[in-house]
Amino acid sequence: MKTFRAKSEALNLVQGDFVTQYSLLRDYIVELQTRNPDTTVRVDVESEGNPHSETRTFRRIYICLGALKKGFAAGKRDFLGFDGAFMKGPFPGQILSAVGLDGNNGTYPLAYAVVETENISSWTWFLSCLGEDLGLNTNSNFTFITDRQKGILNAIADLFPCAENRYCVRHIRDNMRKQWRGKPFEDLLWTCATATHVQQFNKGMEELKKLNKDCYEWLKKIPPQHWSRSHFTGRAHSDVILNNLCETFNGKLNEGRDKPIITCLEFIREYLMKKIVNVEKAIGKCTGPLTPTAMQTLENIKKQAEDYRSVFCGNGKYQVSGPWMDQCAVDVVQQTCSCRKWELTGMPCKHAVATIWEMRKNSKDVGIPETWVHEVYWLKTWKQMYSFKIEPINGRSMWEKSVCPTTLVPPKHHVTIGRPKKKRRKSAYEIDDMVKGNSASRILQSVTCSKCNNIGHNARSCKGQKANAPSGSGGPGGSGKGKGKAG
Repeated sequence: MKTFRAKSEALNLVQGDFVTQYSLLRDYIVELQTRNPDTTVRVDVESEGNPHSETRTFRRIYICLGALKKGFAAGKRDFLGFDGAFMKGPFPGQILSAVGLDGNNGTYPLAYAVVETENISSWTWFLSCLGEDLGLNTNSNFTFITDRQKGILNAIADLFPCAENRYCVRHIRDNMRKQWRGKPFEDLLWTCATATHVQQFNKGMEELKKLNKDCYEWLKKIPPQHWSRSHFTGRAHSDVILNNLCETFNGKLNEGRDKPIITCLEFIREYLMKKIVNVEKAIGKCTGPLTPTAMQTLENIKKQAEDYRSVFCGNGKYQVSGPWMDQCAVDVVQQTCSCRKWELTGMPCKHAVATIWEMRKNSKDVGIPETWVHEVYWLKTWKQMYSFKIEPINGRSMWEKSVCPTTLVPPKHHVTIGRPKKKRRKSAYEIDDMVKGNSASRILQSVTCSKCNNIGHNARSCKGQKANAPSGSGGPGGSGKGKGKAG
């Protein structure tokens, strides 16, 4: 116990006390907004029966840094993912986040909040604050992706009824596996989700109906405009169907979620501050008109386009045909293709690239395929997005005092029995996947000794067996694949 108390006191000195930091939260907000102009901070407190009370019980805090707000607008992609992650300290709560995509298809966190729990009230409050920062209203044509968390669907429907709300297909798959398991079901689900036109989607659904009618009826109840690319609009210039961007961001915050409130908020801000600088360094090494990911994607599309033939039909329209009875219609004026990939992603598909090459053969001034890519993928757009920096702040001893007459106190909580849980509870299906020899499991996988390179034991249990030569490093005339013998 003496060691535990000593460790606790040392952590309080280094990180700050969990209770004390709530009383300093208003001073932190003043410093944060002073050093970072245009930063939005909203604090919500519990209702107090005594208006003359000098304290208020903390409930929620929302932060959108000014640099991130400007950078997101410069990225020109109206797409955001929402997710929540639980706090690990003595005071329960959730960290809500809104994460976008940059031109290199990397994550770009925009706003975050600490709330009491995930419900309709907390998500409505978070989205209302975010809507004010982005200038959104009931007629805004934004695109969101969620895991269908508690309350978020109702909140989006009430605040942004015209927005496109996508569901993460992985969570749909997990729900489907509760009743129908097996590779055929999952393959058909992904076939329907990744279909880019309605005919392809309907074909996949008919195959699912033949496999299992009950599963077909269950999946049919989920509107396809929420989970299939064939029913998406092209407003977001992205065909993302997984909410990986938020899960990636939550993973980066893992070490900060068990800290006191200000330390936790500073952990998030410092991560974002360093991320912008690191990405800017990577941008400085890039050349060409597009971001690295966009360049690689377009190169792959060009290789596929080599097998296609384009025929001019007049009025800026072309008929493009290729192997396996693949034939589509391309409209270069509207920049669309009947396969809908150009419309969905903002990047010319293989049919469009074949058409651009055909136009160049006929001496038309159309430029290279890179010039037809949407500006969201341009290198200069990516550079502009990360040109806005998060400013550093002073230490606690240099903070100005807040003029607010009330002091914040921590939310009410009760101590649960047993050791507090710090890891996310895995579903039964994730555990099954780990047991069946997938990447997260070591079952059914051979262990290789780092000392002798033999299979079947590790370095701790190595008994000095003769070391094997690494593969491909055998002597003259040898293959380098012989097995070592026990000494």
